[in-house]
Amino acid sequence: MIRFQPITLADRARIESYTMGRGLYNCDLSFANIFCWRAFYDTAWAEVEGFLVIRFRIDGGAKTGYMQPIGEGDFGAVIRLLIAEAEAQGEPLRLVGLTEEGKSMLEEAFPDHFAFDDNRATRDYLYRREDLSRLQGKNYQPKRNHINRFTSNYPTYRYETLTRDHFAQCIELEQEWCRHRNGCTEGGLNEERQAMVEAFDHFEELGLQGGCIYVEDRLIAFTYGSALNDHTFDIHVEKADTRYEGAFTIINRLFAEQLDPRFTLLNREEDLGLEGLRKAKLSYYPTRLQVKYRAELLDAGQQACRRLWLEAFPDEGTTYVEQFLIRHYRAEQMLTYEADGKVVAMLHLIPLRTTLGEFSYLYAVATATAYRNRGYASELIHRAIAEGRIAGKRGLFLIPASSSLRNYYAREGFSGAVPTRFFTGDDFDFGTGVVERDLAMLLPFEELEQMPDALLCHLSY
Repeated sequence: MIRFQPITLADRARIESYTMGRGLYNCDLSFANIFCWRAFYDTAWAEVEGFLVIRFRIDGGAKTGYMQPIGEGDFGAVIRLLIAEAEAQGEPLRLVGLTEEGKSMLEEAFPDHFAFDDNRATRDYLYRREDLSRLQGKNYQPKRNHINRFTSNYPTYRYETLTRDHFAQCIELEQEWCRHRNGCTEGGLNEERQAMVEAFDHFEELGLQGGCIYVEDRLIAFTYGSALNDHTFDIHVEKADTRYEGAFTIINRLFAEQLDPRFTLLNREEDLGLEGLRKAKLSYYPTRLQVKYRAELLDAGQQACRRLWLEAFPDEGTTYVEQFLIRHYRAEQMLTYEADGKVVAMLHLIPLRTTLGEFSYLYAVATATAYRNRGYASELIHRAIAEGRIAGKRGLFLIPASSSLRNYYAREGFSGAVPTRFFTGDDFDFGTGVVERDLAMLLPFEELEQMPDALLCHLSY
């Protein structure tokens, strides 16, 4: 077993000896981030065969993840040790924050053993510091307008370097910011406050730098961050009182102006899939979005699913099926038919809260080419109907991949052509990829007075 140890301030120099000089841009590798969020993520670290390995709880939940090992040596050997470590915990190995190079090394060392996912919500936004400090050109005209209005409305404002003298007021501003968003007593925003308190308690030891803006005696905006590598600065937090129009824009610009010129890039971290935050980050025109792949070691069932999926739906490619395997695959939701010692037919029962109540969605119904027209898919559908009734579902539905399949599903008892929308929380598309074609056929277990005008579906897990 690998001997992991908790994160302490004393570990900063050792951990940064791996991260700082390698041109890495992942905000999750900032020591300040690792330290301040360690309680939420239950973070630990180890040195393994010349590599830094960081273990944590994904999203602060039950699943264990490991950051991409960083170092020099036999990458495959470290991965094998991590596979054994994860298996001892009863989990598959999950690697997070993989670079393009890391993904390639993993594919080369373990071909067809891992699925990969690039979740748009986790990409880091990278900007040229010069762009944010100068705001030149027509793209930034709206930002300059915001600043002009701010300086006109509040001509006596002042910018100050963030120090311990400001921390209490920063916490007050953050609490006020939360109150305007219906409170932060639970969930991620509350955890962010705890991380902020950790940052303020150890500001100098963590190498943090920040700035704040006052209007008269009132602190109305602040920001802080730390070096991610020798030329990239990571912005961890930026808060402002939105009653002061332009406050976010001006704190962003002034802090970028006063940073050490050696920092040519700014990482403004992720948008978490939040529409408003994504729009705000894109409005500053990032120079690139830093991809951070997630990889998961596939078990036999997942490998069988991927093989059959790629044969049955070749146009979808590996990206789509691997996203499904990482985000939404559940072994207990996959019904299979085996012949000649292999899986030759499958379907997935996705539990959904719909306009009509709790339904199961028959997804990725597929049969291997050489085994079609033998009734295997029909047998799986009959099993799905029986399981749905036992589970107390209101019924089943599916979206035929082509119009030619509608007659087949009609013979199995499905009917209708109901426009359907899925709400998954992660942008995963359970439909056909073309909204106009997402027309569901239903098999309700109790007779409906009439078909709904639309079917709105939310995941039940």
